[in-house]
Amino acid sequence: MALEHFPDHVAVSERSLEYDCFEITTLTPHIGAEIRGLDLSSPLSSEQDKELRRALQDWMVLVFPEQELTADQHKAFGSHFGDLHIHPQLRGAKMSHPEILPVHTNADSPFTPGDGWHADVTCEELPLWGSMLYIRETPECGGGDTLYADMYTAYELLSEPMKRFLEGLTAIHDGAGPYSEQQGMGLGRSAPGEGFPCSEHPVVVRHPDTGRKLLYVNSGFTTRIVGLSAAESRGILDLLFRHIDSTPKLHCRVHWGPKTLTFWDNLATQHHAIWDYYPHSRVGGRVSVLGKTRPTA
Repeated sequence: MALEHFPDHVAVSERSLEYDCFEITTLTPHIGAEIRGLDLSSPLSSEQDKELRRALQDWMVLVFPEQELTADQHKAFGSHFGDLHIHPQLRGAKMSHPEILPVHTNADSPFTPGDGWHADVTCEELPLWGSMLYIRETPECGGGDTLYADMYTAYELLSEPMKRFLEGLTAIHDGAGPYSEQQGMGLGRSAPGEGFPCSEHPVVVRHPDTGRKLLYVNSGFTTRIVGLSAAESRGILDLLFRHIDSTPKLHCRVHWGPKTLTFWDNLATQHHAIWDYYPHSRVGGRVSVLGKTRPTA
């Protein structure tokens, strides 16, 4: 697959790093930023809201160290941006806070959630607009970082013939595989009488906030491309998954300290939680915000 030069628009010089409400330090020139000077336990002012949304559009992954948050405050921060999502595995579960997906890994865990490149719950008909993971406990030995990948740039690095080919396609995103494998972890499952979500989305979509095109397939949920033979679909998906996981210029790396919250654009990014800390523990929870429209080509 021929790749084009690195897109000009990702340069830091094209984005303002001047904010009145907080300080920002970028993780890479095109994706990821650390924000300090903002207390997420308090309601956002209109100016803070405006600047946070601008920062999220520019950097896609925002890291907030040293945040003291209760479960209610975590949910309140998410609710500021829209309706909260209840994960398919938590529907019908008896929990105090079903809007918070537990993200707990210890020596007894058979796997860690998110250990593989994916975007969250793309099997839903109305996918998630953003996710906010709050990690309370990090491994004493180090490790437990999360990689994030820029799906705008993943699309833009493709050759022009490949872009034209992909823009006419849709793909199936199925939750049955990843979620059925995770039963027995004490999370519950989909509501009685319901299966796990399965939806069809364009392979290339336009972001509803920025209007920019992005690649919208991921190895966690995307199972096949509609209209292609099984062999053709597998070949194209494997090529795209390899493009995402093996192109370092797409990536940033988030190092978690205790009481860190990371807020990411779930349409414009994918992520991979690295399980390199066995038998130590990593403990937190994720709140996610529903999108307002289905992804469109």
